[in-house]
Amino acid sequence: MTTHSATRRSGTGSTAETRNPTTPPKARARDWAGLGVLALALLLIAVDATVLDLAVPAITADLAPTTPELLWIIDVYSFVLAGLLVTMGTLGDRIGRRRLLLIGAAGFAAASALAAFAVNPEMLIAARVLQGVAGATLMPATLGLIRTMFADARQRTLAISVWGAMAASGAAFGPLLGGWMLEHFWWGSVFLVNLPVMALLLVLAPILVPESKDPNPGRFDLLSAGLSMLALIPIVYAVKEFAAHGPSLELVIAALIGVASGVMFVRRQRGLKTPLIDLDLFRIPAFRAAVFTNLLSVFALAGMLFFGSQYLQLVLNRSPLEAGLLLIPGTIGSMLGALAAAWLVRWWRQATVLAGSLIAVAIGAGLYWLLPTDPSGSVTPFIVGFLLIGLGEGVALTVSSDMIVSTAPEARAGNAAAISETAMEMGIALGVAVLGSAVMAAFRHGLDLGTVPSDKVDAARESLGGAVETARELPGSAGTALLDSAHSAFVSGIHLAATSTAVILVITAAIAYRAATKSRTIRAAE
Repeated sequence: MTTHSATRRSGTGSTAETRNPTTPPKARARDWAGLGVLALALLLIAVDATVLDLAVPAITADLAPTTPELLWIIDVYSFVLAGLLVTMGTLGDRIGRRRLLLIGAAGFAAASALAAFAVNPEMLIAARVLQGVAGATLMPATLGLIRTMFADARQRTLAISVWGAMAASGAAFGPLLGGWMLEHFWWGSVFLVNLPVMALLLVLAPILVPESKDPNPGRFDLLSAGLSMLALIPIVYAVKEFAAHGPSLELVIAALIGVASGVMFVRRQRGLKTPLIDLDLFRIPAFRAAVFTNLLSVFALAGMLFFGSQYLQLVLNRSPLEAGLLLIPGTIGSMLGALAAAWLVRWWRQATVLAGSLIAVAIGAGLYWLLPTDPSGSVTPFIVGFLLIGLGEGVALTVSSDMIVSTAPEARAGNAAAISETAMEMGIALGVAVLGSAVMAAFRHGLDLGTVPSDKVDAARESLGGAVETARELPGSAGTALLDSAHSAFVSGIHLAATSTAVILVITAAIAYRAATKSRTIRAAE
């Protein structure tokens, strides 16, 4: 009875541990060192999702991508990664999660080298796709290996907090690293930093991380893997192109293909004995709420980073390094929030902590209404807003990941972990695509092109960077008028995105609190 109660309070104990009166073995020093290796892999994957945010102006100047191409360069990595996570998780169950980790590390290094020396937007997009494929082999292994390495519930909670800190801070640390690299080298250097890290991973993982695989993984369904990608990519393409160019028959067809593929995928999963995604997990209220919380908390962070970094450089005229330094408070907040999550759930219910963290993110997004359009304006609203977003996102990501793993039956923990990571990567990708597209749509709508010659209109409308560059080429008052209009239109887009994000997060907080409380009531009754 004592063991059962202690397991319930920790929120991370498995069914097997509840029934087994034997005290689980404590993790050794080698296991904690192995956690550091896994955290390193996860940190780098999260960094690469946002490291290009500060490089947008440099890439625009060098490769001259269109707005859709620029958005693809930024977020195709996350979309491919998210679409393949479950598939690669199933592959890791068969060949071994550590082995898949090593294969992914080598592939990630090769794709990073290709991206660093891209000579046109198409080559860079292709390299980012390959990075996404390799990254998808790395992520599913981390959380599954942590469960194997840390049998003790309390130690596992701390390990998941460290895991969450890396995931939460990685996305925020990306712009800081990118800013420093851009201050000293060319934009391709942000990719070359991956090579020594992956080399270190290839050396240390075989020594410190034990192999782990599913002895009875079931049949691998290639058709389900294809349907999952076919459901994701066309819909995302339709969303981005609609925001950039408006509706068209092509986009309607793409969206219908995505929806039809998604319906086919869901139906196929229900008929398989060993599905790629166990849809029954979503019948658990707390699991369902935690997944959407996971997605939306990262959605807010990634979206704010995408247009926030452009705001600092192109509106406030800060250098890449200065912009990266201004993001440090939010980066530290993400790390502290993730590490503090394990302590917070000891004092308050998970439902309360989860809802409170989302409210903090919503308040941070709301502060973006105070952003000035004048380059000499204060950066305080941005810093404080991003700090609250980082703190809340760090707590929300860790608590929701812990809930996802702990509420699922032990036999389906690996599948639950893959769903958690998929939600996180989808949040990063959708944050850039949806919020970035919303900002650009508002930017184009509010941009005054009355003083711009007809041969320069397209360049000015293409992006904020294009408008700034065009303004520099125009004489006197014409350039000033375009620059002021571009700043005002872009900040208006930020206001729209921030308001939408805040409203969505408040609603999600209420839903998550109710669902988590309901699950707690059901467990108590049982």
